[in-house]
Amino acid sequence: MKAQDLKLDSTNIDVIIKDMTLEEKLNLLVGSQGNVDTDATAAVGNSSTLVPGAAGQLNGIRRLGVPYVVMGDGPAGVRIAPTRKSIDKTFYCTHFPVELAMSATWNTELVKSVGIAMGNEAKHYGIDILLAPAANIHRNPLNGRNFEYYSEDPLLSGKMATAEINGIQSQGIGTSLKHLALNNQETNRTNNDVRGGLRTFREIYLKPFEIAVKESQPWTVMTAYNRINGVYASESKDLLTDILRKEWGFKGVVVTDWYGGQYATNQMIAGNDLLMPGKASQVEEIKASISNGKLPMEIIDRNVKNVLECVVKTRSFKGLTADNNPDLRTHAILTRNAAVEGMVLLKNRDASLPLKAEVKDLAVFGRTSYDFIAGGTGSGDVNHAYVVSLIEGLKNAGFSIDSEVQKVYEAYMKVMDKKYNKRNRMAFLPKDLIPEMELDSLDLNTIAENNDAAVITIGKTSGEFMDRKIEDNYNLVEPEKELIKKVSEAFHKKGKKVTVILNVCGVVETNSWIEYPDAVLVAWLPGQEGGNSVADLLTGKETPSGRLPMSWPVNYNDVPSKDDFPTPELVSKEDWVKTLVGFMDERTTGNRKNFDVTTYNEGIYVGYRYYTTENVPVSFPFGYGLSYTSFSYDKPCVIKESNGDIKVTVSVQNTGDVAGKEVVQVYVSAPGKDMDKPVRELKAFTKTRKLNPSEKETVTLVIPYESLASFNEKENCWQVEEGEYKVLIARDAMDSNPLMMEIMQKGVVTEKVRPYLLSR
Repeated sequence: MKAQDLKLDSTNIDVIIKDMTLEEKLNLLVGSQGNVDTDATAAVGNSSTLVPGAAGQLNGIRRLGVPYVVMGDGPAGVRIAPTRKSIDKTFYCTHFPVELAMSATWNTELVKSVGIAMGNEAKHYGIDILLAPAANIHRNPLNGRNFEYYSEDPLLSGKMATAEINGIQSQGIGTSLKHLALNNQETNRTNNDVRGGLRTFREIYLKPFEIAVKESQPWTVMTAYNRINGVYASESKDLLTDILRKEWGFKGVVVTDWYGGQYATNQMIAGNDLLMPGKASQVEEIKASISNGKLPMEIIDRNVKNVLECVVKTRSFKGLTADNNPDLRTHAILTRNAAVEGMVLLKNRDASLPLKAEVKDLAVFGRTSYDFIAGGTGSGDVNHAYVVSLIEGLKNAGFSIDSEVQKVYEAYMKVMDKKYNKRNRMAFLPKDLIPEMELDSLDLNTIAENNDAAVITIGKTSGEFMDRKIEDNYNLVEPEKELIKKVSEAFHKKGKKVTVILNVCGVVETNSWIEYPDAVLVAWLPGQEGGNSVADLLTGKETPSGRLPMSWPVNYNDVPSKDDFPTPELVSKEDWVKTLVGFMDERTTGNRKNFDVTTYNEGIYVGYRYYTTENVPVSFPFGYGLSYTSFSYDKPCVIKESNGDIKVTVSVQNTGDVAGKEVVQVYVSAPGKDMDKPVRELKAFTKTRKLNPSEKETVTLVIPYESLASFNEKENCWQVEEGEYKVLIARDAMDSNPLMMEIMQKGVVTEKVRPYLLSR
């Protein structure tokens, strides 16, 4: 075959690589914004040439039949531009609940179905690879991107990521599991050096990625911005070649986060195959390193091969065209149902929810009731066609909304919105929410007299580049607390109920105000159908089945990493600007605590592992959530298989009056003689189908023997401790009366590894 006749296919990748020029190879390893001007490549534009609003694209090579490959955000739905030049059509995508809300469903099948829908929309809109999901751990509740991550627990995070990846990739669309690894703060994220021990990193922060890689094989993995023990994640051979590829068996492409890392040469050597969105300076640096012998061509060819093996799987390579016509109507139903399952009922005094049939007239308070928050900002945002507000959802459910209260709120918001819209910065930054309205102009006693119940919504949001502030994001501000207190007092005097809806991006402090309302429902950032989803629960059309994927501390001072995480209020304007602009070019070092260097002094004691072990009270524990019905468990059967796996079988019965789903959580308490161990760790979970009253379902959960292993830093191995293990079926992580069984296990080294330092 003549060279000019070569065309890429899955069987001739090695031949293609031999025929490629150096310029062509570098065009595959550096995204389209770093394109080299050569006749071998197709016409080049910026990241959004093929699909406006997409995050970026890989260069094509026309003569070899290598197409452009389009990458698009993101974790809550496909993020593309809704409008295009000279086209009289909008290109909306479904805004699904954020990953935090999806994790709160504890339902991997549901998460997979959302992944299928996301992959389907990507395919219709011409996206080849979705930059999702994100599996970083909720180390601290102030992290600005926690809404975009699943949980404080590595097992729950890993299983949810696996489900989403399998769903998306079932549609022939690739995924990018991100951000590997330890991307747990937004403050100075491109320069911060994360320091900690290997056991901490491996058991907590790498584990969700390990689970997802082994159980789903994402097409790509995205490296994090930060350093790890002194070395950028995208420049760490220990992490990307030895752990990710050799230990975990990853077979795809490693791609940088946008403008991530510092030295392109080091990234190539480490095994970071693709630099996105690409810079011309990266191409020049790589060429110079090849010329001076610092970068062997074998490394370049290895990385090119990884990229081409991914390219041949894409819709673009297969010649599929974008029809720009996904089934948004069907997906809207899915997102509504998914949001319902992720909402968590925190409080329900005297069964005040669901609202009784005689409740028809509602007084609705809180500015977020009228401007519901669908999702966070940044790459996790979605250009949706609409958002159903709480007011709209309640009206759709047949409630009559107090028009005077509504009129006052809408007038206030119209005035304030003009003021705060002017303060909105670039799109990726958290939105400036208007302050909560004072109640001076409302006669609460008359309003309580004229309505059957009250609903209050409190809204908090976050996004990229900034971590959440304590005083006005993690904590409720005084006007919000006063709103809850005064409305509750007025309605309680009339013998009427008050419900608070938390339309929030993560944990908020509740201890100072939760005594006032009768019910509290966490709606999270539930996507475009949020108002309808809340109404489905308030009316009893659906029964709450969500469970918290993170602990809710009594106050921020109880958080184990509080001293080793940035305090956003103390970040200067100069440093904030550095965080904002530094991700593109500036790379600096320094020694400022929690800005230049963040040390994970809490070790493996993250979230409930800390609170349960140290007996620190929480407002609501990991795994907590109320229902409108009740469930009982028969005596479980626990069997140790010949390979050491633990099989748990238990029957769950709905003992209440309405249909509902139950989350079965299995924790394990290790002997803790050879190594420090948390009091209990989640090792398996499942969710029942919807059970009618008196209906029973038998579920079986398997705890793999290897999952009992802890990482022994001294011996550089994964090791199961010998002794008695307690298997606990618990309602949440701090359940004081779990069903408990005991199993004896032999002590075995399950895997021996090289003593990586996670450094270059």
